[in-house]
Amino acid sequence: MLHRLALVTLLALPGGLFAATPVNINQANAATIAKSLDGIGQNRARAIVAWREAHGPFKRADQLSRIKGIGKATLERNRSAILLADAPATSSKPAPRRHPPATKE
Repeated sequence: MLHRLALVTLLALPGGLFAATPVNINQANAATIAKSLDGIGQNRARAIVAWREAHGPFKRADQLSRIKGIGKATLERNRSAILLADAPATSSKPAPRRHPPATKE
């Protein structure tokens, strides 16, 4: 009984058990896209790559809706994981402090 309740609770959560992993749709191959985005299988991932090769890089995540089988719900569920460029490298070193120029009085 407890197992059923746990299963029902997990399935009722938004997004279910799967969470999308950030992926650059302008660089990743089909296998990576399929593995990273929720509700995107190999066929749709190959279609994303084919569209990108035919039309150039995606400029907006909304352009994925041009791919057959990718609707508004799938797009919204994955929106935060859809990257159009690689994230900038972060440095572990803090940025240098900038001091205002000294003024002469």
